[in-house]
Amino acid sequence: MALSVRVLLGKLQGCRPILAAHQTARCLSQAASQPEPCAEENESVSPTFVNRNPRNLEQMALAVKDRGWSTVWPHREFYHRLEFIRTKSHVTASVFSSSSPVPVLTSSTKEWALKRDLHSTSCVAACQAVGEVLAHRCHQAGITRMVYRAIPWTYRSDAVQSFRTALKEGGITLSEPRRKYIDN
Repeated sequence: MALSVRVLLGKLQGCRPILAAHQTARCLSQAASQPEPCAEENESVSPTFVNRNPRNLEQMALAVKDRGWSTVWPHREFYHRLEFIRTKSHVTASVFSSSSPVPVLTSSTKEWALKRDLHSTSCVAACQAVGEVLAHRCHQAGITRMVYRAIPWTYRSDAVQSFRTALKEGGITLSEPRRKYIDN
């Protein structure tokens, strides 16, 4: 009785009849015919498209850079600015955005993850380690270009040079493109 019900249901659903009672009913599947895609529809851009990436204009160097006063130091004309501070006991590097006085990213030898692997928290190796960690964090945040203006009398020190080379080897460019101006 059960076999005849399965055969009847299989015929109604378009399945093949079952030969043995222990087999399950499986329908023959066929691929549905897909309409051919039109090239014009695939390449057209929606007229209501809104780019929600807030950094899109600055990545294309079209966003406005606040110039500030010409007598202010450090200069305010940047999208992201790198600040490197080396004291007697620690090394700290911070990345600031032009729109916020709070740092976007920081790396310091005050962090236990860096401090535990260093012999000294203010030596040249510590500066290099801070640079490597900051470069990795910048890549994770999507920041690849920033302005770095070192204080002139500290620029030539070995610590600052090792910090800069660690950032450059990490793939960070320490200059920003010039702002593009579009004529309307």
